[in-house]
Amino acid sequence: METINFEVEDGVATLTLNRPQRKNAIDAVMREELKEVVFSLPRRRDLRALIITGAGGSFSAGGDISVMGQGTLTPEEGRDRMRHDYLSWIEAILRLEIPVIAAVDGPAFGAGFSLALTADIVLATPRSRFCLSFMRLGLVPDCAVFYTLPRIVGQQRAKELAFSARDFDAAEAQRMGIVLEVTPEGRVLERAQQMARCFANAAPAALAMTKRAFNVSMNSTLETMMDIEAAGQAVARTTQWHTDAVQRFLNKQPSAFQWPSKLD
Repeated sequence: METINFEVEDGVATLTLNRPQRKNAIDAVMREELKEVVFSLPRRRDLRALIITGAGGSFSAGGDISVMGQGTLTPEEGRDRMRHDYLSWIEAILRLEIPVIAAVDGPAFGAGFSLALTADIVLATPRSRFCLSFMRLGLVPDCAVFYTLPRIVGQQRAKELAFSARDFDAAEAQRMGIVLEVTPEGRVLERAQQMARCFANAAPAALAMTKRAFNVSMNSTLETMMDIEAAGQAVARTTQWHTDAVQRFLNKQPSAFQWPSKLD
């Protein structure tokens, strides 16, 4: 592909935004290529995790400003294009039943920041910078950030980040709960791969149901969540993975699933 790289190895898919000369800004070509790849992911039964990262020392500068303002669209046409060209594949990422890890090195601005927030786990380096920069361009934050960001940082902080359009570093992002870990410079992808590979030894059904349950929990009642929990546990108990895990425990063998410790 012209603007992204996509590789799968041992059940781990790595999607790399690859326009380093433009800090991986998202243009029309990249949008279509992202859509093509992302829509193919749910059909693949060999995948256990997805890593999203950027080439050349940037995650993504967001939408490509150099092509903004070209052409004239009515509000209705603009809304339809936004839903079709962006929100369709953003929603597809959010609905994936495998863990998604964003490996952020360098800037994640605008839609690039929004893209990082679609991940279940966000890793960063000391040189990572984050910014909900839409207000600088007189735009509304997009790519599902109204859904993702308040669930991570709360309504007041989400509004402050949107209203101010200020940029902030990885340490502050970690304090706000946006970033899980700040890795040594140059090793964020290594850490993401280390985490992703461990899911090859996790129970696929239990992992998928756990992710789906957390994704709907903020909009659900206690009764609904207990029903989801009960149904999910009933299914998980019937899987071969659970049976094998119980036998390993009874035989005093270590669990097949082991979360990797931090990088040295």
